[in-house]
Amino acid sequence: MAKIAFIGLGNMGGPMAANLAKAQHHVIAFDLSDAAVAAAVEKGAHRAASAAEAVKGAEIVVTMLPAGKHVREVYEKDVLPNVAKGTLLIDCSTIDVDSARHVAALAGKAGMEMVDAPVSGGVGGATAGTLTFMVGGGDGAFGKAKQILEKMGKNIVHAGASGNGQAAKICNNMILGVSMVAVSEAFMLAKRLGLDAQKMFDVVSTSSGSCWSLINYCPVPGPVPASPANRDYQAGFTAAMMLKDLMLAQQAASAAGASTPLGAEAAQLFSLFVNSGNSAKDFSGIIKMLDGK
Repeated sequence: MAKIAFIGLGNMGGPMAANLAKAQHHVIAFDLSDAAVAAAVEKGAHRAASAAEAVKGAEIVVTMLPAGKHVREVYEKDVLPNVAKGTLLIDCSTIDVDSARHVAALAGKAGMEMVDAPVSGGVGGATAGTLTFMVGGGDGAFGKAKQILEKMGKNIVHAGASGNGQAAKICNNMILGVSMVAVSEAFMLAKRLGLDAQKMFDVVSTSSGSCWSLINYCPVPGPVPASPANRDYQAGFTAAMMLKDLMLAQQAASAAGASTPLGAEAAQLFSLFVNSGNSAKDFSGIIKMLDGK
């Protein structure tokens, strides 16, 4: 089994590191939160005092960090100066495409292979080991990374060159954000027209309006028992994280000269929702704002 350094043990990183330890890999864990490290140790990981200490002697480094600036800083200051040539680097953070390609280029110059491998599937998928990984990087690096990613996920998709994993992630989540707004608006219109929510679901779920946001994450209580709407919108995927991804998509669209008017509108709506004190709520909770509550 491999010696794996895992940096970033939040809601997603913690369960992912636990699944690597469960697969009998030697996981050296670090996070700025002592509680997060302690939780990882309880799941079979080994504690490191710093990111630099975690990566020394590691065959593989996995990172799960909040934003591009954190990824750049950790790789430039802690990872690249302290790992041996040939170490495989896997960044599972969701960040801007430019940062992903910048760090991958630095890794290549230092004699290391790197992939960007952002995830989809939420905390439930991270815990169950059923995540989808969208992977950017060379064929050789992808082949090596896939063996590790399969211990944390079910669907491992090679999206192309470095940065393409991030591109796939932000495009996917722009669709998700836009579709959740559309589904929420439709349910609120149905409500005002006197159409029962369950009847609405029964019709749309078997008709042309059906989509993931409706079938798996229906924003009204009742039709989909597992959806956050039945738990007062306790987050599976927070509104703040959705806003982050929508803003990354807008940043990328601006840089690429792409027109994304619906993505831009969704970003504005989620910005209003988040800035109204709902950052920790599930993103499907935006239906309450659209309902005027």
